[in-house]
Amino acid sequence: MNVRVLFFGATADDTGRRSIELSLKDESSADSALGEVLAQFPRLKNHRLLFAVNQEYVSGEHNLSEGDELAVFTAVSGG
Repeated sequence: MNVRVLFFGATADDTGRRSIELSLKDESSADSALGEVLAQFPRLKNHRLLFAVNQEYVSGEHNLSEGDELAVFTAVSGG
């Protein structure tokens, strides 16, 4: 299955991209997709990452479907 991975903020800076297409095994989880992203872009391992699927925060166990969008971004604290 194919999913689109979107990068925002510092993740876009470190990957040099705003998005990529990722080919995964059927019934892959958000965590496994994130593992594939980290394998392609090891500099992201230095970030505290958050992700969302189709514009909703999900747990890492969330199963992805064909055509989903996985947004990857750096956690930001404020106050």
